[in-house]
Amino acid sequence: MLLDDASPHPDRLASIRHRYDAGETPEHLLLDLRRRIGDCGDPGLFLHVAAPESLVAAARTLDPADRARLPLWGVPFAVKDNIDVAGMPTTAACPGFTYLPGRHATAVARLIAAGAVPVGKTNLDQFATGLVGVRTPGPAPRNPRAPDRVPGGSSSGSAVAVALGLVPFSLGTDTAGSGRVPAGLNGLVGLKPTPGATSAFGVVPACQSLDCVSVFARDVADAWAVHAVLAGYDPEDPYSRDWPMGDPATAREVHVVGVPEDGDRPRFDAAAEEAWDLCLERLTAMGATLVPVPMAAFRETAALLYEGAWVAERLSALEDFIARAGEAALLPVTRGIILGQGGRYSAADAFRAMHRLEALRRETAPIWDRIDLLAVPTAPLFPTLAEMEADPIGPNARLGTFTNFVNLLGLAALAVPGPDRPDGLPAGLTAIGPGGSDARLAGFGLRWESALRGGDVE
Repeated sequence: MLLDDASPHPDRLASIRHRYDAGETPEHLLLDLRRRIGDCGDPGLFLHVAAPESLVAAARTLDPADRARLPLWGVPFAVKDNIDVAGMPTTAACPGFTYLPGRHATAVARLIAAGAVPVGKTNLDQFATGLVGVRTPGPAPRNPRAPDRVPGGSSSGSAVAVALGLVPFSLGTDTAGSGRVPAGLNGLVGLKPTPGATSAFGVVPACQSLDCVSVFARDVADAWAVHAVLAGYDPEDPYSRDWPMGDPATAREVHVVGVPEDGDRPRFDAAAEEAWDLCLERLTAMGATLVPVPMAAFRETAALLYEGAWVAERLSALEDFIARAGEAALLPVTRGIILGQGGRYSAADAFRAMHRLEALRRETAPIWDRIDLLAVPTAPLFPTLAEMEADPIGPNARLGTFTNFVNLLGLAALAVPGPDRPDGLPAGLTAIGPGGSDARLAGFGLRWESALRGGDVE
């Protein structure tokens, strides 16, 4: 449900600043947050929570004189447990993989330098392998809007921590939709930057050539404020690129929006299809010209990720660990993907896939000359836990219909909440643009939010 912005939401950046303006101290705010984490009633949400003494120590390093200088002064945030936070264990939801990093991931270090405070590590699909959020050895995070349905993954805990109002933002990762899908299924904004725009140094690789650090927040302004801190070249990340930052306030407006041709409708469930129709109506009401886009080349690109040689990149990242720990260290579903699928491709297969990807890049590139952005449903279905138990693979694969191709093609994406489905569950739209279009997508997202607040969606 979309919220009225007349007053600060209790879990937005403005609310944190308001609490400090009113005289609250970082020590009190952080200890109160830790208590609320303990009382939230979701045992699968966090895999590690900072000790009270660690939070007190972090609070005492915050100089009040720096409030005006540091954009995230005293702001708590959660971190997906495949991203290193010095002094907190990294497990990637695999107990046998656990290690204690001696330094922060670049993304975490930049946030701390901006005044933010990490409060804990959140659960995920093991080794970020999945879009459902329930592929974890312990309890899975519960979707606050629909406890009988999946929370979305792989960044399940990071999304739920924001959806519950525990933190104003969190970090996830997104290789094939792991930041966008849980954002859509929890009614959040999920900012997935252009690959290379934010550093992935200190992230347990899923597919290192594609991995992005993503941001969950309640609104686009907060997500962009965090992205502005994260973005920038990092010489320690070989895939880092010096993309221009841009400014959503001055980015070119969106007038022509590409949308999937109607031939993609069989991939939706009925409620998701109705929610998507409402999104199309909203786009038209905003004055956008809608242009049907053939999706065949995008679908073929997506198939390269999990039905082709790129799945072997996951095996390359974990092969040494599996050799040491044994296959039993992985969940059966993770093992089946990484070893079963990842082990079947040869070097020749990988080169054939790389050559085909370049051809698909060339084939899809002219589309961006005809449209300002491509709008797709964030998730074309919302699986129940019972459906996942009956079929651990099929619903997960369908969730990636409109996400899997994005990083392979070097694109930027922004998931935003839309009108709810007719069954009352959250739904959303993802805006996709060419590499470097992050600011333009955020500018569109701000207009989208404004249009929804001005309409009859609550």
